[in-house]
Amino acid sequence: MILLFLISGLFLGWSLGTNDASNVFGSAVGTKMISFRKAAIIASVFVILGAVIQGRGASATLDRLGAVNAVGGSFTVALAASVTVYAMTKFSIPVSTTQSIVGAIIGWNIFTGNPTNSKTLSEIVSTWVSGPIIGAALAILLYIALRAIKKRSGVHLIRFESFIRTGLIIVGAFGAYSLGANNIANVVGVFVPAFNLHALDLGIFSLSSAQQLFLIGGISIAIGILTYSEKMMEVVGSQIVELSSEAALVVVLAQAIVLFIFSSSGLSALFAKIGLPPIPMVPISSTQVIIGSVIGIGLYKGARNINFRILIEIVTGWVVTPVLSGTLAFFSLFFVKNIFGIDVGFNVRNAPRTLVTQSMPPGQDISRIMRYFLLSLLIAGIISVIYYYFLERKKKTELRKSEERFWSQIK
Repeated sequence: MILLFLISGLFLGWSLGTNDASNVFGSAVGTKMISFRKAAIIASVFVILGAVIQGRGASATLDRLGAVNAVGGSFTVALAASVTVYAMTKFSIPVSTTQSIVGAIIGWNIFTGNPTNSKTLSEIVSTWVSGPIIGAALAILLYIALRAIKKRSGVHLIRFESFIRTGLIIVGAFGAYSLGANNIANVVGVFVPAFNLHALDLGIFSLSSAQQLFLIGGISIAIGILTYSEKMMEVVGSQIVELSSEAALVVVLAQAIVLFIFSSSGLSALFAKIGLPPIPMVPISSTQVIIGSVIGIGLYKGARNINFRILIEIVTGWVVTPVLSGTLAFFSLFFVKNIFGIDVGFNVRNAPRTLVTQSMPPGQDISRIMRYFLLSLLIAGIISVIYYYFLERKKKTELRKSEERFWSQIK
C-alpha cells in the first residue's frame, strides 16, 4: 500500500530527472565533451547520494509552507505537480519542479482551508528571482577566473581540453549531488509528514523514515535521468546560447554551488555561529539557476549570442507552472475526496489536537517490505554497474583490435 501511495511522488521524481538532469550535464553533453550515457550514469549515482545524505533541510521548508497531513493528500499533490512538469517537458520547456510542487501545496492549503505560511512562501519565491541572478554573477566570476588561469598557465590547448573534460565529470558529479540534496524535497517532501516508518537498519548504516523516502525518490530521479533526459540536455546545452567547453564547466559549477549552499544545514549553522544570518534551507529551482548561469556567460560574451525565443518560452513556463499546478491540485483533491472517498487532509486549526499529530503509524510489515524493496534495488544497481563496466571494456577491446587491423593493412 505504501508504494501505491508513493506512485505519484515517484512519477514526480522521474519527471524531475528527465527535466533537471539537463541542469547538471546539459552543457557538457551539448558541447560534446561527455557522452550522454556516461553523464546519465554519473548523475544517477550522485543524485541518490545527495538525496539520502543531505535532503532533509529543504524538505523541512516545504513542511512549513503547508504540511500535507493525509497520505491521500500527499498522493494528489505530488500527482498534480508531476503531471504539470511532465506536460512542460513534453514541449521541451525547462520547467521548475520547485514552482510546480509549491503551487500544488498552495492548492492543497486552499482546498483544506489551511493557511499558507507567507514568510516561508516569500523565502521560496524570492529565490525565483535571486537564484538566476546569483547563478549569473557567480558564473561570470568563475568564467573570468578560469580564463585567467588558462592564460597564465600556458597549458597546451589539447591538454587544457583534457583537463576540462575531467573537470566536467567532477563538477557534474557535484552538481548531481547538490540537485539530489536540494530538490528531493520537491519529490517526496509532501510525504514526510504523513509517513512514519521504522528506522531501517542495513548493518553498515541505518536509514530514518525520511531517508527511506528520500532514497526511493532519488532512485526515481535516477530512472528519469537514464530514460528520458537526453532531449532536455540538448536544449539547455546548445540551443539557448552556444557554450565553449570552459563555459560549460563554469555553468555547471555555479549551479552546483548555489544548490549546495541552500541545502547545507551545516553551512547555515556555521553562519549563525559566527554571527551572520543563517542561510535559509529553501528548495531552489535548479532550472532557473542554470539558465541564469548560461545567460550570465552569454551577456559576458555579448547579448547577441542568446537565443531569446527559447528564453521567452522558458520564462512563460515559469509563470504558468505554479498556477497550473495549483489549479490542477485543487480540482484533483475535490475529485479524489468526493468520488473515491479518500481522506486528503484536514484543517489543522479546526481539528482536535490528537488528530493534528496523527500520521501513518509505523508498521513492522511496511518496514519489512521497505527492507526487501531497497535491498532488491541495491542488488539490481550493482548488477547494472558491473554489466556496464564489462560492456565498456568489450567496446574498448573491439576498438583497439579494429585500429590494429587498420594499421596492419596500411603497412
